[in-house]
Amino acid sequence: MCGIVGYIGNNNCTDFLINGLKRVEYRGYDSAGVAIFDNEGNKNIIKSVGVIANLQAKLGKEIKGNIGLAHTRWATHGEPTETNSHPHISANGKITLVHNGIIENYAAIKNELQKKGYEFYSETDTEVLVNLIQEFYDNDLELAVRTALSKIKGTYGIGVYSTDEPNKIVTARLGSPLLVGIGENENYFASDAASIINATKEVVYLEDKELAILYKDKIVHKNLDDTLLDKKSEKIEFDIES
Repeated sequence: MCGIVGYIGNNNCTDFLINGLKRVEYRGYDSAGVAIFDNEGNKNIIKSVGVIANLQAKLGKEIKGNIGLAHTRWATHGEPTETNSHPHISANGKITLVHNGIIENYAAIKNELQKKGYEFYSETDTEVLVNLIQEFYDNDLELAVRTALSKIKGTYGIGVYSTDEPNKIVTARLGSPLLVGIGENENYFASDAASIINATKEVVYLEDKELAILYKDKIVHKNLDDTLLDKKSEKIEFDIES
């Protein structure tokens, strides 16, 4: 079990990501990491072993950006090390992914990708998934994600970002909890409402085999078959104290 949280908007997201991770630390606390991107195309990926306070100390105050993915981990595939921590990056360095769940057929997919020349730096199933997305990527991140997810067996709640399409985050769910939060010129995703409740109380809960494509000013909902969905938002009735 892991926790994920993400942001896309106009504000610096570093504090939001760290605070969001702290509220789902119960979902995993052997390692954590963030990927933060800014409008100039700069990318910062910071990881640490242990509790989220360790990650916060490494981040300091100088890391800033208006798009971010974050993850707190309870190890399944691979030891709790910085190398195995999320976010994971594709072989070409362009696609970044956070993942809650287990890819059951990752070993077979990894073997096929290795035959095509892919090299892997971690022991995780998640690195296999991000490279499978790269394999199918042709200037359309959403399509690449949908195609990759159709090839895997297992569970996932994911957030995916590509530097080639810096205006969006693609999220998807099967068997792992995931919701998106609606803000004003900013949007969010998380595995638990507690991560985003201080930013918004208007949320949409994803069902299995659904995607949400997050932009700063809108969210598009689809299923894996590329059918547009008319999802209704709902209000979170509890507050962070409760």
